[in-house]
Amino acid sequence: MHKRFNIRLLSGSYRSIRTKLLFCFLIVTIIPLLSLGALSYYQSAKVINSQFGKYGENTVAQLEQQMSSYLNRMNQTTETVYSYLLDPARVDLGNQVPTTYKEIMDKNDFEVLLKALKTDRTTGIYIITSSGYYYGENNLDVSKLSRIPAWQSMSDANEGKYWLGFYAQNHGMKETEDSGMTVLGLAVPINNPYGALRGSKILIEENAEDLLHMFRLFENDTKAHLRIADPQGRTIYETAAAFTSQTSDIVWNKTLAANHWTIEARLPAQSFYRSSGIIRSNTIMVAVASCLLAFGLAYLFSTRLTARIRRLKDAMQKVSFGKLHTRTPVEAKDELGILDTSFNNMVGGIQTLIGEVERSERLKKEAELKAFHYQINPHLLFNTLNSIQWKARLQGAEDIRQMLYHLTMVLEGNLDISQELIPLGRELRMIEHFLKIQEVRYGPVFEYEQACDEQLKRYLIPRMTLQPLFENIFFHGFEDGKGVIRLTVREEGNQLLLILSDNGVGIPADKLKRLLRPSDMKRKGRGGLGVQNADQKFKLHFGLQHGLTVQSIQGEGTTIIIEWPKKEESPHGNKQDH
Repeated sequence: MHKRFNIRLLSGSYRSIRTKLLFCFLIVTIIPLLSLGALSYYQSAKVINSQFGKYGENTVAQLEQQMSSYLNRMNQTTETVYSYLLDPARVDLGNQVPTTYKEIMDKNDFEVLLKALKTDRTTGIYIITSSGYYYGENNLDVSKLSRIPAWQSMSDANEGKYWLGFYAQNHGMKETEDSGMTVLGLAVPINNPYGALRGSKILIEENAEDLLHMFRLFENDTKAHLRIADPQGRTIYETAAAFTSQTSDIVWNKTLAANHWTIEARLPAQSFYRSSGIIRSNTIMVAVASCLLAFGLAYLFSTRLTARIRRLKDAMQKVSFGKLHTRTPVEAKDELGILDTSFNNMVGGIQTLIGEVERSERLKKEAELKAFHYQINPHLLFNTLNSIQWKARLQGAEDIRQMLYHLTMVLEGNLDISQELIPLGRELRMIEHFLKIQEVRYGPVFEYEQACDEQLKRYLIPRMTLQPLFENIFFHGFEDGKGVIRLTVREEGNQLLLILSDNGVGIPADKLKRLLRPSDMKRKGRGGLGVQNADQKFKLHFGLQHGLTVQSIQGEGTTIIIEWPKKEESPHGNKQDH
């Protein structure tokens, strides 16, 4: 029952007061509810997305500051070492193991400086000569420097700075001394005009574990993909998880001033808007629950308010379906009670009136059927025609005798009111007699084509329905009887379809509109009385849905289409439907 109600409600066919009250109540409650929910979602999502975007920007800015701090400190250290080596007094520093007392003292002084420049994050400061000898702490194996990914890719030019990026510190004197920690390295070639350590390289390494820890915290917190690259596009650092960039990604960019590295954090749009999506889902759930609650309350309210109205409406529907015994109980003396009483009185009056109308219509049909044919006294007419026919034979007027013969056959069929429905074959034979009369009158100037299977001629048709249509063709359609008439009868399922067409002058459009109107049946001189009588006969015998359809184009001809159910007489004279 609820499913049927929903279908009727959605299709728009349900227009009860309960439905209107239900819609009004829902509109009053749901529109403000949905408007408030949409506004709240919009404002909340806007604020959250803005805050999350600013948070990401600020976090990337903090990463940029931390890395800049590392890079600037390393830059300062290299500049200090380089300035020390530019002093002409340091020209005695060589690329071989010192052998004299002065060389040993210069080496010790230089290594003291290197130790002084170290901070708590510095893991090593070395001066690596071209011969493989180095200055610094005795924990470096120069032969293992090739393990640094960017060490071999450095240019041979002795200028500029080479940021080696992040790598594991695994180039100690012994394998056990390799800490395996991740460090950030910087290599600077020495181009000393005074010759001290010319062609050597300054190598500074700082512990990058804290920096990497910050990267991981950023990745876990924002779910973003972090990538650091140098100006040549070499990846310095990238989040380990697989990632495919999209044009819709949210991107935060920063460029380090110290070495022009770029920090790029990409966050998929789906992850960026996840918080607002949760708010949207919750808002929709609350809105749906509120709508269902509002619908339930509105349904209960409208049902209780309109129960008696619906009962009266259902009773009216039953009456409209023909159940005139329907009555509604009168529960109170209010306005609805008065409506119930008036309805019961109205239905009783309708029952009485319908009974009277049925009796009146039955008598009227019988009178109309008799009046269509009972125009003259048939006995007097037949006796007179037979006398004239014998008189013509005696005088040798064969044409007159033939005309009278065919006229007698036509009248014999038309004036026999004992049967209102006759076989189609009998009606067609009367048409043939009628056409013989017209042939004697006009001569062989017209053509008649008939297409009807013999098996269809046994079905019944109202008597004297085709002859008036043929009369209209000769009297109003043809000029001096000239033209072509085609009659086709075929079956379509349980129906018979008769098509009568001619190539006469046709019917004017204004007359065609009034042709089948009952109000015009008594008008004279319009040539439509026979068509209207035939149409009424089919409606009286087979129902109002049957009758004539007239199509005509002035100057080209007229086509009449008749469709009626197949009926035939039983062997005992009773009519049988098919």
